[in-house]
Amino acid sequence: MPAPARDLTDTVLVVTGAGGGIGGATVGLALEAGARVVAGDLREDAVDRLVEEWGPARIVPVVGDVREEATAERLVAAGVEAYGRVDSVVANAAVGFYGGLLDYSSEQVELMVDVTVKGTVWLARAAVRQFRAQGDGGDIVIIGSVAGLLIGGGREAVYAATKGAQVNLGYALDRELRGEGIRTTVIAPAGVNTPFAAADGRFGEEDPSCGPFMEPADIGGAIVHTLQQPRRMRTELWTMWSLAEAH
Repeated sequence: MPAPARDLTDTVLVVTGAGGGIGGATVGLALEAGARVVAGDLREDAVDRLVEEWGPARIVPVVGDVREEATAERLVAAGVEAYGRVDSVVANAAVGFYGGLLDYSSEQVELMVDVTVKGTVWLARAAVRQFRAQGDGGDIVIIGSVAGLLIGGGREAVYAATKGAQVNLGYALDRELRGEGIRTTVIAPAGVNTPFAAADGRFGEEDPSCGPFMEPADIGGAIVHTLQQPRRMRTELWTMWSLAEAH
């Protein structure tokens, strides 16, 4: 007897950072599961590539900066306008820099806090407004990191602080919203082979694709699996590690 699963056919999913490794994998896997997707990213070329790959019938591109509350509102409104509703949102957009506390510029600190923390809060607020208007629950999935659980390595204090904020936001929203049928899940991966991992500086001249890390589709698969859980259950926090990593 197969495990019970919620059918995602024609459900509507908003994904931020959709042009990146995890975001792009999530979009593809959600579409394969039958969902319709609003793909948000700061880069127009990134969301255009998704439309070219998957076609315009079940994907709506939205270009915008998640640091602005209006972007979150436009993402949710795009789902409602195109498909009549929004069922789930994935707060995936994030920025991270590697180094000691004084190694970051002020602009880098502000960017990490604004994109990762504010961007997640704005999306959650826009989603909750729409879920309440629809009256039948919904899903908020936050892509955090094990760094937010104080499990990551050193030299990432500000990044860890932003990811810790996401974890605590997720726990608090679960307590606030679960009585309304709104589920909040934080998925906290360790190392993932993505351009994000390569760009944050922690690997120096090394290529993260050569390391013992997970692939973007591993995280995207976890997101889709979370959404497919029967509505009677929820996952608050899911930490994910490769077999080769230690903590």
